[in-house]
Amino acid sequence: MSRIKEFNLPDLGEGLTEGEILAWLVKVGDDIELNQPIVEVETAKAAVEIPAKWAGRVQAIFHPEGSTVEVGVPIIAIDTDPGAGPVEQSTTGTPTADLPTPSAASLAAVEVAPEEGMVEPGLIGGVAPGGRTAVLVGYGPRNAPAKRRPRKGAAPAPAAPTQAVPVPAAPVQAAPVPAPAATPVAPTPALNGNGRAGGGPVLAKPPVRKLAKDLGVDLAALTGSGPLGSITREDVQRAASGTPAAAEPLTVTAPATSAASAASFGADREQRIPVKGVRKLTAENMARSAFTAPHVTEFLTVDVTRAMKALDRLRDRREWRDVRVSPLLLVAKAVLLAVKRYPMVNSTWAGDEIVVKEYVNLGIAAATERGLIVPNIKDAGRLTLRELADAMTALVQTAKSGKTSPADMSGGTLTITNVGVFGVDTGTPILPPGESAILAFGAVREQPWVHKGKVKARLVTTLGLSFDHRIIDGELGSKFLRDIGDFLADPEAALLAWT
Repeated sequence: MSRIKEFNLPDLGEGLTEGEILAWLVKVGDDIELNQPIVEVETAKAAVEIPAKWAGRVQAIFHPEGSTVEVGVPIIAIDTDPGAGPVEQSTTGTPTADLPTPSAASLAAVEVAPEEGMVEPGLIGGVAPGGRTAVLVGYGPRNAPAKRRPRKGAAPAPAAPTQAVPVPAAPVQAAPVPAPAATPVAPTPALNGNGRAGGGPVLAKPPVRKLAKDLGVDLAALTGSGPLGSITREDVQRAASGTPAAAEPLTVTAPATSAASAASFGADREQRIPVKGVRKLTAENMARSAFTAPHVTEFLTVDVTRAMKALDRLRDRREWRDVRVSPLLLVAKAVLLAVKRYPMVNSTWAGDEIVVKEYVNLGIAAATERGLIVPNIKDAGRLTLRELADAMTALVQTAKSGKTSPADMSGGTLTITNVGVFGVDTGTPILPPGESAILAFGAVREQPWVHKGKVKARLVTTLGLSFDHRIIDGELGSKFLRDIGDFLADPEAALLAWT
């Protein structure tokens, strides 16, 4: 049994097909232990550290950092018995321990390769019929000089000199060569003052033509001041106002393109970003969801002044002083309580049936340096408010550090996206695949609000709920969104009424 074992890139979850090597945590010659992290790989969902399957010494690394590797392809070779002595290497660098020694008969059957620079006739790069070179398709260009068809009216080109036996001949008196006849030159059409030939089309852009039509100006009567005598907006406006244009000598020249203007919109000012990893998966999921599930979005503006005061009182409590308390915590609690009242919102369209789930894996959309990811809190409906706060804090910190595992981003049933952290009032979020509802939580702002019959400054936010209209009709979606708003308007009263 070979002591050199090749470790293949494993499937890190949900049928992933490839991964990008972000960083090698070991190098050739390092001694490693079982389950020691050896490489950090970015899949379509997360950056994951992969542990070693065997203890031993790193013999070879097959792919550098930054390369994309398909699942099942070897990425590293490990010598599982480094104490047994050095491992023989083949000329290609692949470990060759335990390989059989070739027999004399097999060595005798090996053909000798041709000398350097020589290629066997008929093979690609070798000699082909007609003295041409064989290429991948056909036999390449001919070796004979290219022949061009003589131009019409031009004298034929002299034939190439050939080697022949000289034959003496009598001197021949050269006949006088007649002078070439003068070629008639077509007269240059006169310009009519606006940079075009008499009777030619008027040079003007469509917006200029529309402006002239609106102002009642005849373009054919104008003298253009633009390139090649084209008519500009200023020409039309001057004609409409009766202001004569300054007399300038008309010069018809080809438009000169400077080096600066030529490079203004070229590739030197463009950036091309490869679409891979999280961004590639997000694009595929969003496109599939947007064109599969019929989206409906509803909005609700809520006075959350009481909710913000409740958060302040919660922060002042001794047992909550070391807990991160944010408005998003109350939004998550409101969603979980509303799901209990309307379970159909927490469901999945499965073609011939609707799967209503009794558990809520609450997704929290998080913007990271690697792109948008949506990790979820498993069975969030069973957690207390304190447990929910701790879980949300850990989820966000793990996401921002880029250590979210694929398992944490799988199996979500309902999602919240907090667009308010960017100062946005609300949005129309797209459903994650397999979910029937997603809530956008907007910024909390101080706004004028009618409170107890008087206009006062109150803390107000806007909620946006997108849902799959195959599962959730307008009544159900509206009631669900209304209950979330009721909780945020007066969380203490809602808790007493619903629990």
